[in-house]
Amino acid sequence: MSVPSNVRRFEALLYASLMLDALSVAVQDRTPNAEMTEQMIMTATLLAGGMILLLVYFVWLAAHWRKNWPRWVLGVALALSVISLGQIVGEKGMELDSAIEVVSCVLTAAGLYFSFTGDAKGWFNA
Repeated sequence: MSVPSNVRRFEALLYASLMLDALSVAVQDRTPNAEMTEQMIMTATLLAGGMILLLVYFVWLAAHWRKNWPRWVLGVALALSVISLGQIVGEKGMELDSAIEVVSCVLTAAGLYFSFTGDAKGWFNA
């Protein structure tokens, strides 16, 4: 059975979003200060990388193994990202990494929209 076009769009948009997330982590300010030591910065960077890899796995599970639950996890992750992004922009203003995150959130929202509409409706197993 061939993969529906909306599922392919979902997969492509989510992978693009996760690539932007990796770029955002790469351009974050990693200057140590009184609040953030070098070890804390390294730990946060490794956790962000691990989270990105986990989300890549969830996209793969949804698109190739037709699992439904990863779509919902990705939706919750999007909601948490939007809340976190709002707090960061409110505190620090719009910076390069924040702007990249905004584009990433828009791509994720569009990808999730495609996963719930059109010919993708019957693709995912409950």
